[in-house]
Amino acid sequence: MAGQISEADQIKQFKEFLGTYNKITENCFLDCIKDFTSREVKPEEMTCSDHCLQKYLKMTQRISMRFQEYHIQQNEALAAKAGLLSAPR
Repeated sequence: MAGQISEADQIKQFKEFLGTYNKITENCFLDCIKDFTSREVKPEEMTCSDHCLQKYLKMTQRISMRFQEYHIQQNEALAAKAGLLSAPR
């Protein structure tokens, strides 16, 4: 069963996804939707919400890349340290 995600982990991931989705939706809605006198979404509100979502996605991607770079550096540092410690004197 290597490589498969347990049902409990799938449920946890889905809950985290829904929490993130709800947070983004609420933040973008509060920032962008200002006029409640019409059932239609105004073009500027649509543009604002598109930009809000794009900004979030780009930020998430950038954080993920930096996090990955950090872990690579940490692993390289640990490998170098382990190499120094295990070298015969």
